[in-house]
Amino acid sequence: MRVRDIEYTANGAPMVGRLALPEGDDTRPAVLIAHEGGGLDEYQKSRAERFAEHGYVAFALDYYGDGKPLTSEEEMAARCQALWSEPERLRVLAGAGLDVLLGEPRVDASRVAAVGYCFGGAVVLELARGGADIQAVVGFHPRLATRRPQDARNIRAKVLVCVGSEDPLVSVEERVGFEDEMRAGGVDWRMNVYGGAQHSFTRPGADRDGRPGVSGPGGRCWMCSMRCSGEQRSSPSWRLAHHLPIKPGGIGRHRRSRLGG
Repeated sequence: MRVRDIEYTANGAPMVGRLALPEGDDTRPAVLIAHEGGGLDEYQKSRAERFAEHGYVAFALDYYGDGKPLTSEEEMAARCQALWSEPERLRVLAGAGLDVLLGEPRVDASRVAAVGYCFGGAVVLELARGGADIQAVVGFHPRLATRRPQDARNIRAKVLVCVGSEDPLVSVEERVGFEDEMRAGGVDWRMNVYGGAQHSFTRPGADRDGRPGVSGPGGRCWMCSMRCSGEQRSSPSWRLAHHLPIKPGGIGRHRRSRLGG
């Protein structure tokens, strides 16, 4: 694996992202990664390396600037709210990261996905609403609401969002509003709701109702607080939710949910 930080410009500001390349010189499917609301820390950068280990070209973009994490929850909340209020700016920031990824010669531009965590989920969803030519968008515990719901009609990608039923930052009303938006836009979409899971359920060490660890076969999964069956563990959505990319031969197929259009 080859890993390097890349300096680039987005919306007139300097950014620093992390590019990870799998072994070899052939073209590969690619994944754009949008970090959590706290910024591009080492854990967020390591997500690119995890995808590369499984055969993807991966780029963890920066949407705050200088590739540095934020230092306080107050600053994080203020920055996220300001960005959410400007969907066009969010799309520019995400698009700049996508341009960096597509500029890598080993990327197969016909097989590109965007994955976002926490507020990063809102970032990649706005990228899709802006009409980006990507094949799949996945948001984990993402902000679902948008100031431009009518732009769902521009989405070309298949959409998967994974949310916790007890997430204090994503209300039932916001989930229902997202469903209505996807239906109205004619999007091929799916929502997985994980019973008992709270916010940031994909991040090791996050406070998810006091049940870290797996109690053995059939026990509760430390990543999502669910009892994960063997069938679930073999599914693309489960593997993505647990940082295990699906087969490098493609972005994957999303079965339509009974909630989906």
